[in-house]
Amino acid sequence: MKYLFRNLTVQVIIAIILGITVGFYFPGFAETAQIISKTFINLITMLIAPIIFFTIVLGIAHMGDMKKVGRVGGKALLYFELVTSFALVIGLIVANLLKPGVGIDAQKGIDASKVESYQKAAEEMHWGEFFAHIVPSNIFESFAKGDILQILFFAIFFGYGLSRLGEHGKSLLTTFDKISQVFFNIMKVVMKLAPIGAFGGMAFTVGKYGTNALLPMAKLMGSVYLTMFLFIFVVLNIICRIYKFSLWQYLKFIRHEILLVLGTSSSESALPSMMEKMVKFGCSRSVVGLVIPTGYSFNLDGTTIYLSMAVIFLAQVFDIPLSIEQELTIIGILMLTSKGAAAVTGGGFIVLTSTLAAIKIIPVESVAILLGVDRFMSEARAITNLIGNGVATIVVAKSEGEFNPPGPEGTVE
Repeated sequence: MKYLFRNLTVQVIIAIILGITVGFYFPGFAETAQIISKTFINLITMLIAPIIFFTIVLGIAHMGDMKKVGRVGGKALLYFELVTSFALVIGLIVANLLKPGVGIDAQKGIDASKVESYQKAAEEMHWGEFFAHIVPSNIFESFAKGDILQILFFAIFFGYGLSRLGEHGKSLLTTFDKISQVFFNIMKVVMKLAPIGAFGGMAFTVGKYGTNALLPMAKLMGSVYLTMFLFIFVVLNIICRIYKFSLWQYLKFIRHEILLVLGTSSSESALPSMMEKMVKFGCSRSVVGLVIPTGYSFNLDGTTIYLSMAVIFLAQVFDIPLSIEQELTIIGILMLTSKGAAAVTGGGFIVLTSTLAAIKIIPVESVAILLGVDRFMSEARAITNLIGNGVATIVVAKSEGEFNPPGPEGTVE
């Protein structure tokens, strides 16, 4: 029994249940709970930039072949585009079949003032600038802000420069390897606090938003969770079978990270430990370093599903019939806008607002309907994003012959 309660998975589950209970019975605790949750996420965030940097630099320096780096990156981006397109289509199909927006009062829950900040941010979004932003003007500023894509870009060049040193660079490689191990040791200590972070996240969510907001939107929430379930256990499961590894074993292997994301509603909270888990699962460190960070901006399967369903939901709420051509246009726009969801402050809401502004069919202020329940759906989005990025890493690693499990697949702890 003592061993059971020492298990991190059990601790996080207990913390989530306690968080829901405290949030429900003591809603006034929400502000304190938010501080607890934010503090834990800050502890994780402080490790993300250095861990990504050292993992990529060490991986590329050891790989030595920039053609291989380009091939891995190209395969990853192609995979991301194909799978997120599937996610978009599945979201649209389920939303059209279940019609979660039919029967919802279009005026209830709309407060245009709450949407103003999102509208302003959406107007400032320029997708050419988003891609240009990947190239940093000041790498120290990128590290200070934790800009994953800029750090990724710089790390690739740094790794290339280090690999060109040959024998002269071995001492620096050894030093970097030791520093990387230090950060992963810090992460192990921080992860022991995961139950506290999960407790704070759940207590804040339930305490602030309550359960009253859920009832009118239950059909939408059910549709979103069902779609995420279908995507993971049908689409991703098919991909796993094609590449000859078990989805169940993989999910069991990353169960700690899934529960952590469930508790904190943030896939970033599991990013450092997810990178280490993928290495332990059998993927080479160089592939993990390239695919996971890139996936956090370009392979947001859960966010993509949510955005496509949200657009159709709002069209149904306002009784706006959409033709096949219009829905295909929405898919095309979302294929672009969804790529910036993780890199833009305000995330999904800003991207959703910019998409509505682009299609000019559904009133932009209608996104206010979703404000009350968005937090309860963020767990599903974040978990799906996490699982999807792990599968992408294994697929790319296997296709490159960079997958070497130390034992029977998925049995390593």
